[in-house]
Amino acid sequence: MSKTSSSGNITAWNKNLLFLLRIIFVYFLIQIIPLDLKFYKQISRGNLPGLHYGDIFNIAHYYPSWFSNAPSFADWGVFLLFAVVIGIIWTLWDRNRTTTTNNNIGYDKLYYWFRVILRYRLSVAVIAYGFIKLFPLQAPYPSISNLNTNYGDFTRWKLFGLSLGIVPSYQSFLGAVEILLGLLLLNRKTASIAAFIIIVFTGNVFMSNLAYEGGEVVYSLFLISLAFFILLYDLQRIINLLILQKPTAPNRFHPSFFQGWRKYVRLGLKTAFILLFVVIYGFKTHSGYRKDQFQYPNQRGLPGFAGIYNVSRFAIGGDTLVYSKLDPVRWTDVVFEKWNTISIRSNRPVIIDSTNIDKILRTDQKRSYEYEGSAGRHYYSYKTDTTNHLLTLQNRNPHYATEQILLNYDQVNDSTIVLSGTDQDRLPIYAVLQKINKKYLLQEVEKRGRRKSFKL
Repeated sequence: MSKTSSSGNITAWNKNLLFLLRIIFVYFLIQIIPLDLKFYKQISRGNLPGLHYGDIFNIAHYYPSWFSNAPSFADWGVFLLFAVVIGIIWTLWDRNRTTTTNNNIGYDKLYYWFRVILRYRLSVAVIAYGFIKLFPLQAPYPSISNLNTNYGDFTRWKLFGLSLGIVPSYQSFLGAVEILLGLLLLNRKTASIAAFIIIVFTGNVFMSNLAYEGGEVVYSLFLISLAFFILLYDLQRIINLLILQKPTAPNRFHPSFFQGWRKYVRLGLKTAFILLFVVIYGFKTHSGYRKDQFQYPNQRGLPGFAGIYNVSRFAIGGDTLVYSKLDPVRWTDVVFEKWNTISIRSNRPVIIDSTNIDKILRTDQKRSYEYEGSAGRHYYSYKTDTTNHLLTLQNRNPHYATEQILLNYDQVNDSTIVLSGTDQDRLPIYAVLQKINKKYLLQEVEKRGRRKSFKL
């Protein structure tokens, strides 16, 4: 399966290097090979015609978490401890063979194939993120509710996401870079170049997660560690050539699978990888961008209702409350989104949901981007009984999972809606909503161009 150059280019493995290789091999393998049965159940439920782009992304984004629902550095400590134990057992078992030339060739093979595994694992990760940026899905354009929420009511991570969402062309550029780097990783001749750029590129993502309190700190650092190990293969030669300016010979070790049946197996596996994670995933992601953007619910809302409404009159329990931004009970304004979400702004406190873990979910109920990292508003999904003009509102924040509001609606005209029913405490409420024909600076700039004058 392998051959060496005429000069006998075999890595000089000493006992310390071999012990380190064994530990690193086990350490990364634990993080790469799914040990969770739920992962395999998820794969078994899928079928190619009905495969959702989120199914492929979630497979590519898999990372083990043993102590909580989200990855943590505590997991790394356990992985390392387990790897050291296995490394010691492996070393004791192999102690009588570590000095032979044939054994060194065997470890060259192991090192080569280990690097192949890491290259493909890193490739699928960056390509998965690349496509949901190329078609701006990861950070979508702000919703009407987001555009009408006070700046100080957002967490830092939500502000980062909204800032990226308003520049879709830049987001697409970042995605194109990630896809290109992922493809370069598939060729061993360009893998080190791609790994170096990924360290810089994903290093920025890692620092952004730290600075903005994102939920992918552990995962982004994991990708950086993969890229660094891949780069390590050529790092000394790069330093000798570019920094020390010394004559540098390439490492000529490579497996001999370019002839016979091995050649076709190699091409078949590589083609299957590209077909699934590039062609099919890219096509389905583009389709999702047009029909099913995963950050927001897919179910449409009441036709003609979308917009922001001022609450001109509000009564609860038969008592009319005067307008006040400080009142925790009186509604200040109400937003109907294009999808089936209503957000209500008042001074009632909001327990912020800040999971911030990238996961693509099919069901609308679990899509949390619009309210994640946001205070100042309570977000409700609603079901409509158009015959009886009845709305059933369910608070989308998991901290308020039992909260429901039942409302009858009457669209008096194009700009006025009257709501009546019971609130979350089963108290009778009555509200008159007046639509605000509001223009947004971001949208006006896009319509007229940055060099043309306009008035709000």
